[in-house]
Amino acid sequence: MDEQTLLEPQVKLTTEQILLIKQAAQRLKTKFEGTFNAETIERYITDSQTRLESRAKFATWLPVLIERFTHDRLIALARLEVGTLDRPGVLFLCVHNAGRSQMAAGYLRHLAGDRVDVFTGGSDPGFDTNKVVVEAMAEEGIDIATEYPKPWTDEIARAADVIVSMGCGDACPIYPGKRYEDWELDDPSGLPIEAVRPIRDDVRLRVETLLASLELTPVS
Repeated sequence: MDEQTLLEPQVKLTTEQILLIKQAAQRLKTKFEGTFNAETIERYITDSQTRLESRAKFATWLPVLIERFTHDRLIALARLEVGTLDRPGVLFLCVHNAGRSQMAAGYLRHLAGDRVDVFTGGSDPGFDTNKVVVEAMAEEGIDIATEYPKPWTDEIARAADVIVSMGCGDACPIYPGKRYEDWELDDPSGLPIEAVRPIRDDVRLRVETLLASLELTPVS
């Protein structure tokens, strides 16, 4: 199966959803005005739409997810091309980007605030964030219910200072000059919350250690 076939849309967008994506593109153009031209933003939002459409089971939330995915990619591109490297960037990778990497990102955002650019991705992204993982993180006062699985992209991997892999093995990207960490964590997929809590707590300890290595203290 070639790449074009793999990226064929699995859902059909309504006219209203197509309009919402156009409105999202306009918001991104406004936000990144002076950083990227309209053509660059259009190219990235179109590519993000293609990538997410090819994996989606339902189209309901696609306009929102496409806007958020494109936003993250443009932040990464700005780090690379415009030199907005005033804070570290961390990319958490796992296979499905539905459990471990989402927990790690949730903790890092919670503990670091806006002092770190946080990215996630999967080598074989799932369709939904693990609901038990969402519940376990909610017990910690961290809401990751709106997070979503997505593929890692070249510009995000290149923009990260630290790439943390969690079981994606050879499928994880390798770029010279990056700091790599390999976290051996059990996969929470299919586990009850009683079994997910120890994984969650292990993730928090590792994130706290990572934060300290970046010479940052927790904000909460």
